[in-house]
Amino acid sequence: MTPSAAPPPAGSAGSADLVVTGCTVLLHDDRERIVFREDAAVVVRGGVIDSVTSAAAAEAMPARERIDARGQVAMPGLINCHTHAPMAALRGLAEDLPTEEWFNDVVWPVESNLTARDVELGARLACAEMIRGGVTCFADHYFAMDTVAAVVAECGLRAHLGQVFFSSQGDRGREESLEFALRHRGGAGGRITTALAPHAPYTVDDAGLAATAGLARAHGLPVHLHAAENRAQTDASLARTGVTPVEVLERTGILGTDVLIAHGTGIVERDLPVLARAEGRTAVATAPRGYLKFAWPTTTPVRALRDLGIPVGLATDGAASNNSLDVWESMALTALVQKSAEGDPRWLTARQALHHATLQSARALGLEQAVGGIAAGRRADIVLVDLTGPHTQPVHDLAATLVHSARSSDVRTTIVDGRVLMRDGELLTLDVPAVVRELGERLPALVDRGHGRRVQRYDT
Repeated sequence: MTPSAAPPPAGSAGSADLVVTGCTVLLHDDRERIVFREDAAVVVRGGVIDSVTSAAAAEAMPARERIDARGQVAMPGLINCHTHAPMAALRGLAEDLPTEEWFNDVVWPVESNLTARDVELGARLACAEMIRGGVTCFADHYFAMDTVAAVVAECGLRAHLGQVFFSSQGDRGREESLEFALRHRGGAGGRITTALAPHAPYTVDDAGLAATAGLARAHGLPVHLHAAENRAQTDASLARTGVTPVEVLERTGILGTDVLIAHGTGIVERDLPVLARAEGRTAVATAPRGYLKFAWPTTTPVRALRDLGIPVGLATDGAASNNSLDVWESMALTALVQKSAEGDPRWLTARQALHHATLQSARALGLEQAVGGIAAGRRADIVLVDLTGPHTQPVHDLAATLVHSARSSDVRTTIVDGRVLMRDGELLTLDVPAVVRELGERLPALVDRGHGRRVQRYDT
């Protein structure tokens, strides 16, 4: 995968574009361990972090814009490694249902009603929510993605986008996914990267997956898909075909590409050597809130994957299943669920959770050279978190405070490529009331299920 843009050299002369000063900065040392630098300043030029210095050294530095961040922590922007942003329009529509009924009885019938305008409005609402919650980059996998790309370009976020397809669409679905990926690769001034987006091994047949792998290699594109989402899918695949969904990815060549696997709670012991020998770059995105809500019996095997060197990024999935695009919550839940799953309170530590939320998530999208850390030469994707509230005081362990006490609502300022998208809690690039009004007017037609159609059938 290619980073969103090659950063210009740091240390360019002249005034800084932005100086964030007086804050505590979350950094990674040369062994990628989380460290904190107090009373510091971050200097930004040309959308790139020029330096991290002391607040005193930055005091007299000329700058077009300054942010006084005393009492706040400057962190790398959070990355939502797998979501369906337009599904914010379906939040709360399908509740307290098993997976099969959730898909077949509600979500896929409703999605057959979607227009490009519905997708745009859902994406606008989602982007506003993510900016408010300190998310600076998201990986999206949905329909009518030209509209999502346009929203990303307008609102200032960074995104990794793929247009989903099923085998039921014939070859045309795959061709449109490729056309989208090539059309928007490097878009929005380099803030958009793209992927091919087959839905899953249970909705795209082996021939379609093999063709996708060939296109990915031919065009230098990664693949983003659902696979081994839950244990039931793995058991059904073994019963029907004798192989797991992960083994399907291997035999069809998908694991010979750079691939991002969504969920992976159905990854089993026999899959681990398959993933270990994958020729391409393999990553997994975990979204634990949805697994708890669907009462899935297992979760993403983060520890086993990390032992293989496979990055696990944090995600929310869509708001139709998670009700939220809060990656802060995903970070805390990942730490707690992993402790429970492993029966070990020493795993996942707060510092490990922060690592998954920053560098590991960037690595999962192939963007680790550009984002995921606050350091000279990286893109200036930064969030400022206010820790002065009673729920975050006193601070004995700053990493634990960030993971287990702070909330997404404590994010005060969100910056992408050096551009301030939210300052002191005020969104600067999206008009949420206008989106909510229009979406409300469109909801009756959107949620109608009387037609008996659905975009696909869930039958693993």
